[in-house]
Formats: sequence, C-alpha cells, structure tokens
Amino acid sequence: MADVALAFDSYGVTHKGCVRQTNEDSLLLEPGSGVWVVADGMGGHDDGEFASASIVEHLATIGIASSPPDLRARFEDRLERAHDQIRLISAERGVTIGSTLAALLAMDGKFACLWLGDSRIYLVRDKAISQLSHDHTEVQELVDKGAISAEEARTWPRRNVVTRAIGVNDEIALDFHQGDIKPGDVFVLATDGLTAHVLEEEIEAAAATASPQAVCAELLEKVLARGGTDNVTIVVVRIVGATDGAAPMSFAEGR
Repeated sequence: MADVALAFDSYGVTHKGCVRQTNEDSLLLEPGSGVWVVADGMGGHDDGEFASASIVEHLATIGIASSPPDLRARFEDRLERAHDQIRLISAERGVTIGSTLAALLAMDGKFACLWLGDSRIYLVRDKAISQLSHDHTEVQELVDKGAISAEEARTWPRRNVVTRAIGVNDEIALDFHQGDIKPGDVFVLATDGLTAHVLEEEIEAAAATASPQAVCAELLEKVLARGGTDNVTIVVVRIVGATDGAAPMSFAEGR
C-alpha cells in the first residue's frame, strides 16, 4: 500500500453557488487510503450540512486497508455508522434528513464506484467520457422506461427528486461498479450542482489534459457564470501511475 498515494493526483472544490445561502455539500479526499467522496445533503441547511458532513467524517476514519475487499468492507462499515447517526438525529428532530453519495475507491490497479442519489461519477479515458454511475431519481426512471427523452429530462419539473439517499430509508441500497485502472484515467465526482449547468462534453474537454486543480477551477467557473442555482462540489482524480502486481484482487472477492 505504500505506492497508493503516489499513484494519484487529486483535487476537490466545493461552493455554495450563486443562489443558496449555505453549502450542504461535503467532500473527502484520502489518496493514502484510496478513497474520494462527494455528498449532497438534504433536509434544510442545518440538517443537510449535518448529513453530508457525517458521511465524510465517518469515511475519513477508514485508514489503510489490506486488500480491495477490505477497503470496500471498511467503506461500507463507516457508511453504515453514518447512516445510523443520521437516522437517529432525523428521529430526534422529527424531520427527514439525508444525503446523496458518490465515492471512488482505488487500490492495487482496481477501482470501484459506489453511489446513491444523483451525485455522479465520470471516467475520462483516452479523451472519451463515460458516466459510471446511474442516477437514482424519478426523472431517470422515466428516461429508463422511455417515457421521456434525455433532453426532456434536463428541464423536467421533478428532475431533482432522488429515490435513494443515505439516512432516508431503513437500509442502504448502494449501487456498485468496478474495473481496472489505467494510467492517464481521470475520474470526476460531482454533485448535481455541476451537472445542472455543465454538459458531459465540457467535462470531457476540461479533464482531457489539465491538472485536477485546473479542471476543478474551470468547471466551477462555468457553473458560477451560468447562475450556480445549487451548491456545487467537484472532485477530480487523475491516475499518474498504476500499482504493479500479478492478478490484483477484485473489490468483490472475499466478501
């Protein structure tokens, strides 16, 4: 694991935007552990801030894992603790509190994406972008059913209604995707404050050659110039090296 931190160049930025008075988003960059996270809190500014911050605070305690399955197990354990804490505070206050989550785990030449809600994870590889996550929203369900087009979804009245979030339901229903890391890969994690104003091709163009810090600055500038109607959080992770080793273990093995 000594090489993990050396394999990545990462940067993150969060901003309240041009309309909101407070920032309910949170982010986490732990390259030494191989963990990067964005979270978008819900429930009003005090409660939303608490939800996303609770997730980040718990995940920051993951430490150094012994294998990809161990890293995933540590991640899910900390997320369960945050979920329980959010549920407890929600019951005490008599309100619904929750947060979306988009997380990247990386170790031993493998990556895993885990998410709930409409915060997203993109991969820019060989100057082509792909969305690795799949939104948990009412509008995405309509698109999946063919009821509306992707273009109509961008302006759909209930496009921001999420169907999964940490702290809202009894159980956590994470989605999961894994793959092999390649040198030059760029991962972009973002809350919906970015994707409401910036197109995929613009994310691709920004991430193709610039440093993570420059990518974050360029994308945030675009969001604010276009009205910044929500909090926005962006984390960019560039793979500058790959961990060597024969037959790296999958994040799903040994579970």
